[in-house]
Amino acid sequence: MLNKYARAFFTRVLTPFAAFLIRRGVSPDTVTLIGTAGVVAGALVFYPMGEFFWGTVVITLFVFSDLVDGNMARQLGRSSRWGAFLDSTLDRVADGAIFGGFALWYAGGGNDNVLCAVSIFCLASGQVVSYTKARGESIGLPVAVNGLVERAERLVVSLVAAGFAGLHKFGVPGIQYLLPIALWIVAVGSLVTLIQRVVTVRRESAEAEAAAAGQGARGSEAAK
Repeated sequence: MLNKYARAFFTRVLTPFAAFLIRRGVSPDTVTLIGTAGVVAGALVFYPMGEFFWGTVVITLFVFSDLVDGNMARQLGRSSRWGAFLDSTLDRVADGAIFGGFALWYAGGGNDNVLCAVSIFCLASGQVVSYTKARGESIGLPVAVNGLVERAERLVVSLVAAGFAGLHKFGVPGIQYLLPIALWIVAVGSLVTLIQRVVTVRRESAEAEAAAAGQGARGSEAAK
């Protein structure tokens, strides 16, 4: 849902900014690299210190680069396999940094091994969820399922919760519990999404093999 509606909305909003960068001679790849560097820095500098509010502010400023670079490429008419590969690869780096930052906090100052493990599970499951779709498509299957919690949902739920949880340092009581709740939601949702994609790939694979066997049988029959 977020991929369909929120992405379309922010793409329209950010189009003038993308056009401005193009006029300044900035390339889409540069925006991708700077955006990823900003997200990684925000996550690995602020989150391990428990500075969730400021870390989320920094990350949010840079995370929109994921929409800006694609917008720029479309305006330039230069969408390429390399650009898509770079964007997808660095998305995984950024996601890993965010959940890695949470894990470092709970392994250190947060002093909660269970939430550290949940954060690591969110990191790993998010990577595997993306891999299942990429691997399924690479063997010729459509992987026609969105899943319960995709990248957009993982980021929005986690970052919004982290940002609000950070308000605890400004004196807002009880709000720090939003982040643990969000991490559990993302962990369970990612597991459900992974199962959905594995089941879909299994079904599509069986259908493809059955169709291929049927064509082979018809070809043999026609040759007689």
